[in-house]
Amino acid sequence: MSDFDELVNIGDSSSADTPETPQIGVYGAPRPAVPERVPLAPRTKGCASGAGSIGSVEPGEFRRLPPWLKIQLPGQGDYTETKALLRDKKLVTVCEEARCPNLGHCWARGTATIMILGELCTRRCGFCAVAPGRPNGYVDWDEPRRVGEAVAGMKLRHTVITSVARDDLKDGGSTIFARVIEEIRKRSGTVVEVLIPDFRGSLEDLERVIAARPEVINHNIETVERLHAVVRPSARYDRSLEVLQRVKDSGAGIKAKSGIMVGLGETDEEMTRTFEDLRTHGCDLLTIGQYLRPSKMHLPVAEYVHPDRFAAWKDEAMALGFESVASGPLVRSSYHADLLAGTVKPGEASKVGTSQDPALSQE
Repeated sequence: MSDFDELVNIGDSSSADTPETPQIGVYGAPRPAVPERVPLAPRTKGCASGAGSIGSVEPGEFRRLPPWLKIQLPGQGDYTETKALLRDKKLVTVCEEARCPNLGHCWARGTATIMILGELCTRRCGFCAVAPGRPNGYVDWDEPRRVGEAVAGMKLRHTVITSVARDDLKDGGSTIFARVIEEIRKRSGTVVEVLIPDFRGSLEDLERVIAARPEVINHNIETVERLHAVVRPSARYDRSLEVLQRVKDSGAGIKAKSGIMVGLGETDEEMTRTFEDLRTHGCDLLTIGQYLRPSKMHLPVAEYVHPDRFAAWKDEAMALGFESVASGPLVRSSYHADLLAGTVKPGEASKVGTSQDPALSQE
C-alpha cells in the first residue's frame, strides 16, 4: 500500500443490526472521513477542471420552456406519506438532488428513487444538478438497513436504487450497493433495480453488484459518443457500453437498461448509432428524455425536442429489438421504471395491496 492510500473503517456502524463494517480502500492522502462540498464552478466547457472541453460553449440565457414540458406540482396522492417516510429514515433521493421534474408525479404514486452513498458526487458532469464534493472516504454503513426498512414501509413492487459516483472509494461504492440489495431482500419481495456508475471500468466492482442479483441493472450512456467529452468528461462511451455487455454476459438473467438525454446538440444519425450500439451490447430497456438545464452553471440546452420526435425514436428503438422503451420530454432513468420493466401493468398500482395507481386520478 502506498503512502497515499489507506484502509479505514468508515461511517456509522452503531446499530446492533448493522453487519460487521468492512475495510474499504480510500484513494488519496489519509484525511478525516468528513465530506466536503466544493464550490460550484461553471460546467459549460466540460467538468469544472476543464477536462474534456471542446471549443467554447457560452452559458447564455435560459430558454423559455415549450408547452409540452408541463409538470405536476407536489402534494397530491401519496406524496406526503412518501416524503415523511424518507425523512424519517434520513435517506437522500435523486428525485430531489437532481431536481427531477417528475418528483411530484412519482411521489404521488408512492415511488421514489433512493440515492445511496451520500449526496456529494466526485464527478462534475456538465448536465447534473447533484452537488460535487470530496466525500473523503465517508461511508454510512447503517444506510443499507434504513433503505431496507424504507422500501418495506413503502410496499413497492419495484424499487430503484442509485448513487453518486464515489471515485474516492477503491470499490467504487459497490460493497454498499450489494449490502443495500441484501437488506431489501430481507424485508421485501420487491423487484430491485439499481442505477450504477461505471466503477471506473472495474470488473470486480461490477461483479460484486451482479452477484447481489438485482433484477435490473441500469447504467446510463447519457449522450451520443461525440458529445461525451463535454457532457461526461470523467466517463467514456465505450466503457459504458462495456458495463452493459458485462451485465448481459453474466448469465445471471439480469435485464440491462440504459438512458439517453437529448437536446444537447445530437443529430438523428448519432441517435440511431447510439441505439444500435446499445442493442449490440445487450441493452434490453431504454429511456429517452429531454435535457433540462439545472442552472446557468450547467450546459445550455441546444434544443427542446418536440414530442413527435420522441415518438419516432421509440418506434426506431423498438424496431431494433429493445424489450421496452420509454421516450418522451419528461422521461427520466427511473420514470415509471416498474412499467418499463414489466413489473406492473398500465394503471396498476406500484404499491403492494393497492389496486389502482393513486396518481391516475390526478392526471
